[in-house]
Amino acid sequence: MKMPHFLQIYQDNTDVIRQELLHGLSHDPRPGGAMTSPKFLYDALGSRLFEAITELPEYYPTRTEAAIFAEHGAAMAQRIAPGATLIDLGAGNCAKAARLFGLLAPQRYVAVDISVDFLRDALASLQRQYPALDMLGLGLDFSSGLALPIEAGDPTQAPRVLFYPGSSIGNFSPPQALSFLRGVHAACGPLPGSGLLIGVDLVKDSAELEAAYDDPLGVTAAFNRNLLLHINRLTGTNFALAHWQHVGRFDAALSRIEMHLQATQDVTVSWPGGQRSFAAGERIHTENSYKWTQAGFEQLLRQAGFGQATGWTDSAQRFAVYWASA
Repeated sequence: MKMPHFLQIYQDNTDVIRQELLHGLSHDPRPGGAMTSPKFLYDALGSRLFEAITELPEYYPTRTEAAIFAEHGAAMAQRIAPGATLIDLGAGNCAKAARLFGLLAPQRYVAVDISVDFLRDALASLQRQYPALDMLGLGLDFSSGLALPIEAGDPTQAPRVLFYPGSSIGNFSPPQALSFLRGVHAACGPLPGSGLLIGVDLVKDSAELEAAYDDPLGVTAAFNRNLLLHINRLTGTNFALAHWQHVGRFDAALSRIEMHLQATQDVTVSWPGGQRSFAAGERIHTENSYKWTQAGFEQLLRQAGFGQATGWTDSAQRFAVYWASA
């Protein structure tokens, strides 16, 4: 049996992380504005809380996407080259990609996440199930650019299928999404059969969207508020959870869900070397999740350089999965 290989490229720089967070909290150009990157939502507890969110009845994306793969996976496989290198962006526990192994028959699997530590157990288990499949765990922060090392496989020797499920593309603004997808297109390589398999959440009724991001059980609120504890550990701030509440709302003009943390009272947050006062009702913008129309997303793929795109949706057209040839 083969053994998975691991390569850690991304290295935490605590000073850079602290500077990024404090800049967002204190120097946002909008009047009274403050923001953080959504990547800071996913510490160990945040990751577990997000797994719980995916089980909520209101949170439709995960199970709707899974149903699309179950119903249309065979049709997808007809368009995707067998024997490709399957590159799983934001692999997490690798479960989504693993369910496609039997259909796509990759010759190599590359699981990409910000830390290989998250991937070790998952890849060890997968290797026992697929002993002949070559596997690599790659620790890489691809949010600001996708530069795959040669260890990920030579793109001139085997087609590359990049896999980006879960509508994570929604965390990017449309210009950022275009830039990111252009990088993905370049990473696919030159061989016929290369391309992108991607999940995207579609525009729908605002009430359904807001329920998915502000559930009555309060799991999403706990996920968002846990960010403050993570920031405290990373920067030395003194955020108190009791002073902040979760807000999730759909901005129809921008076609995005916004998550915020809103101060419930006047509060001053301090850290070594600085502080920031927040008035009651003032917000910290923690995440966006853009929603797309099918026509708009297909146009985005074309602008990024992809060729023919084929999409599959659920019967209510709430979510779509696209195969876009490179």
